Amino acid sequence: MKKITTGIVAHVDAGKTTLSEALLYTAGNLRNLGRVDNGDAFLDTDQLEKKRGITIFSHEAKLTTNNSEITLLDTPGHVDFSAQTEETLSVLDYAILVISITDGVTSYTRTLWHLLKRYQVPVFIFVNKVDAIGADRGMALVDIQKNLSESCVDFSKIDDEFYENVAATDDALLEKYLDSGAMSDQDVQNAIVQRKVFPIYFGSALKLTGITEFLAGFSKWTKEKEFSDKFAARCFKISHDTKGERLTWLRILGGSLKAKTELAGEKINQLRSYNGEKFVTITEAAAGEI
Repeated sequence: MKKITTGIVAHVDAGKTTLSEALLYTAGNLRNLGRVDNGDAFLDTDQLEKKRGITIFSHEAKLTTNNSEITLLDTPGHVDFSAQTEETLSVLDYAILVISITDGVTSYTRTLWHLLKRYQVPVFIFVNKVDAIGADRGMALVDIQKNLSESCVDFSKIDDEFYENVAATDDALLEKYLDSGAMSDQDVQNAIVQRKVFPIYFGSALKLTGITEFLAGFSKWTKEKEFSDKFAARCFKISHDTKGERLTWLRILGGSLKAKTELAGEKINQLRSYNGEKFVTITEAAAGEI
């Protein structure tokens, strides 16, 4: 099983947390779908978030597919809490950028896009709310390619035209494709991780439309990052639990970390792996894990 850490980013009201719920539910990690506006979303655990119906803090959840263990980080969509989002980007293997088909590429979407480029995060795009009256997938694709990148490619249908569109994003890939007339899955995976191609999927998170296809595509086209045996980690969040204990959220980027060891002059009392509000205590965290 490959391990992937991804974060969902979006302009407010694009359906970011709703997509998180849909992915967790479709993967079988949630029995019931929560709603942001009902205050029962799995990842909006803070009381202020429940009251306001928006994501203010980044939260973590786990989901599994046939070949992947995915750590999902839900981030704030409101510009007032963008610092939380930016801190999370530094620990992601991939990002999922949610765009509402009714709003298109907003100014904050472009801001997120530039941040993702700064941190060199590969990006999958989910165009949400395709069930809205007047929604036009063709126009949405043109909007994204014009305002974000011409290398954003529709991954909804894998056919000859799809491979031609992927090949056209990179000269070396195009030459290889023209010579052989074929393209391997690894070629596509490498193009994505090198930010030469940005996959686009369409759906409605609220109606669970296109979620199975997106989850299958994300599992297929991502690749696990390789890490050094030398210990390295990055902190992306500081919070407190219900007892007031300080929590330091780390992504292990090399080696491993054991409980009761000393890190940066402080003793680690406990290692936890969170899934929403719940957590399990672990004795050791390995590279690639949160």
